[in-house]
Amino acid sequence: VQLQASGGGLVQAGGSLSLSCAFSGRTFSTYVMAWFRQAPGKEREFVAAISWSGDSTHYADSVKGRFTISRDNAKNTVYLQMKSLEPEDTAAYYCAARKSIMSDSLKAYGYWGQGTLVTVSS
Repeated sequence: VQLQASGGGLVQAGGSLSLSCAFSGRTFSTYVMAWFRQAPGKEREFVAAISWSGDSTHYADSVKGRFTISRDNAKNTVYLQMKSLEPEDTAAYYCAARKSIMSDSLKAYGYWGQGTLVTVSS
């Protein structure tokens, strides 16, 4: 499995940004997908996850109501739409994949993308 995240950049507080993660190497529609983030000097943390079908999603409390995870199984891509961004959202964002059910545990995911940097200015 190969994951390629893109879409990061610099945005002002209150703004919006959309991330994408392209999946290849296996059958995308059989994998749970997730986004994690890692701020400078902090541990990597869970952001959102989506089931293989896209019918179920799960969010960290810190992003609930502001971020939306979605997927397009025809395009082998998972998305993270972010709105009302805050300086505290500044981090490298990583997409991850696993078989089985959704999880918010970093250790549950065996496949990782390279990360894309999101910087939110105040």
